[in-house]
Amino acid sequence: MKIDRRCFLSLGIGVAAGTALSPLPWKAMDDSSIWSQNWPWTPVPPDGEITYTDSTCTLCPGGCGITIRKIDHRVVKIEGRKDHPVNHGGICVLGLSGPQLLYGPTRVQSPMKKINGTFRKISWNQALAEITEKLTTLRAEGRSHTVAGIAGSSRGTVSGLLQRFLTAFGSSHFYSPSSMEDSFSQTHIQHQDKKTIPGYDLENSNYILSFGAGIIDGWGSPVRMIQANSAWKTKKIKLVQVEPMLSSTAAKSDQWLPSNPGTEAVLALGFAYVILRESLYDPKAIDDHSDGFKAWGAHILNNYHPDKVAEVTGIDSQTIITIGREFGRAGKPVAICGRGQGRTPVSVAEMNAVHALNVLVGNINKTGGVFTLPEPDYISWPEIVLDATADSGLRARPISMGGEWLHRFPNAVTGNEDGINFLFVANANPCYTLTDTKEAIKAFQKIPFKVSFSSYMDETAKLSDLILPNHTYLERYEDIPVASGLRNHLVGLIKPVVDPLFQTRHTGDVIITMAKSLKGSIEASFPWKDYSECLKTGLGRNWNAFTDKGYLELNYIPEFEEVPRFAFQVPSEIPQIPLEGDESKMGLILIPGDSLRLSSGDIGSPPFVMKTVPDTVLKNNDSLVQINPKTAEKLGLKKNGYAVLKTPRGEKKVKISLSQGIGENVISFPRGLGHTAYDDYLSGKGVNFNELIGPVEDPVSGLDVAWGIRASLTKA
Repeated sequence: MKIDRRCFLSLGIGVAAGTALSPLPWKAMDDSSIWSQNWPWTPVPPDGEITYTDSTCTLCPGGCGITIRKIDHRVVKIEGRKDHPVNHGGICVLGLSGPQLLYGPTRVQSPMKKINGTFRKISWNQALAEITEKLTTLRAEGRSHTVAGIAGSSRGTVSGLLQRFLTAFGSSHFYSPSSMEDSFSQTHIQHQDKKTIPGYDLENSNYILSFGAGIIDGWGSPVRMIQANSAWKTKKIKLVQVEPMLSSTAAKSDQWLPSNPGTEAVLALGFAYVILRESLYDPKAIDDHSDGFKAWGAHILNNYHPDKVAEVTGIDSQTIITIGREFGRAGKPVAICGRGQGRTPVSVAEMNAVHALNVLVGNINKTGGVFTLPEPDYISWPEIVLDATADSGLRARPISMGGEWLHRFPNAVTGNEDGINFLFVANANPCYTLTDTKEAIKAFQKIPFKVSFSSYMDETAKLSDLILPNHTYLERYEDIPVASGLRNHLVGLIKPVVDPLFQTRHTGDVIITMAKSLKGSIEASFPWKDYSECLKTGLGRNWNAFTDKGYLELNYIPEFEEVPRFAFQVPSEIPQIPLEGDESKMGLILIPGDSLRLSSGDIGSPPFVMKTVPDTVLKNNDSLVQINPKTAEKLGLKKNGYAVLKTPRGEKKVKISLSQGIGENVISFPRGLGHTAYDDYLSGKGVNFNELIGPVEDPVSGLDVAWGIRASLTKA
């Protein structure tokens, strides 16, 4: 059975929005359940006691509250938790598919060691003894700084334990993915020494100006955003979407501005021109909470006239004037950015330009506005104990203020004594998610010893030397900090709703065990007997509230008087990040598309999610590239015909899908396909977008802000 567009929209968006559903989508869901019974690994529980347990979904950064339905000891369904402040009962198609990840065939069921290229089952004692021996040798040789760790997030106790372990061991090599939150922080961190996180009070805003943020394509907390969008429709609040292609968000917006790709910052400054020219800004807010406004304003008025901006962006000058006026007069407008799902950063120049609109209208730390929040601070641990070896290792590679950007990880692997010799990977799949994936894999393979904590046989686990499988999120306790665009900080609690099915262990317990086996100052830095004690003591007086409610609201509510000073910066040139590639040889621009129908993070799409992917995106095993019919005609390409897609980073065979919703000379296909691991429902399906694009560093922040790449399409 193939779920068509109408069924998916009803199920994926309607359910997520918490709206009442007609019987048809539920029938589709029943049909899908019948279809799924054909899988030999699908558990079919007998009649028994029905119980419900509340927990938190970890399958994307959204942190939705979920309710798990069990019959006896088997999970049979996951629903949105109705009283949860993030999703209010809604759930997306990925969240619905959680049971498939629990019971599916891609689970790693015990510790595995690669021997002569083949994984063999070993005991936990054998695995931990081998790690202890290798780490002890590295410390004795004065090479503690050559041990590294990659985590899926920089927040939470498990990431904190890995970072703590590396520090106590004597290494500062900790990497985690960056996102638009890092771009936001970089707009402030240049002027103050603390990191800030954006919080958007979108539910109380009355005008939304989005520069590529996929409101209903997975940006922020996806279900929350879908619900907010539904509320805007009811209240007749305007959503303006700036984006070069007709995404689901653009299609559902009140006004779509199909700008030329990469010109978002220029367009934002064009709107700023109108606000300045017509005195629609808040002079008191600017005087009290910003620096450099006079010089910046003069530069904008001299260089960003709507006629000039129209030439660069492709948006006509009258539209620029109209939107600028609407935003300046709205009262509680909000400008947001972060292309697609916001998991990839934007340049500081772009974030500065977009955030300047919020600063101009004085809508910072106010109801309906943008809040500048500190990093979540809810865990209290004792100081790390450092011995001479650790101190020497940390001095060999001091921690930089911006941390270690994950896209720089391949450059840190040199294959010699000063490079990375030992790597831990937790809740991440860098051999799939890193741009220029082939080079990332080559770098990964140079590392002498790699340990994966993955619950699944993903791309990174397959290339590791040792797999120490974690419990799944339905089998363990853990804190899940949720900061993806929320008005305030929230920490979710995941709970074990079933006993572990296999010989897996909590990654937190494994890290604590490793620390104790190394003795001395490293053991002293981990005073807890196990992860449960670590989590409970770390939360202190918040523990009871955390376990009772299943989440913790930190209630940091900054007032307008606490607004960090914003530094208006005069752009030295038009703020556009260049594209990789020679335009004379590659006349197309390839950009990614994000979708709720595909998981593009460290978790691969379960079978049910794959069944929702339309045949305009994936047909059989082929990715389809979206291209304007006029461009296709010029290139001699036909609908459903094959072509070779080439970029400076590689080439792939693809099929052609014609779309009027994409500009000429622009092509796109989504992230989330092209896996080489997992199962037959996912592996070998389509092309991994990350193989065709490479990192482009922002000269200000060092973040990887590649938003596209030059490309060519030739008939196959």
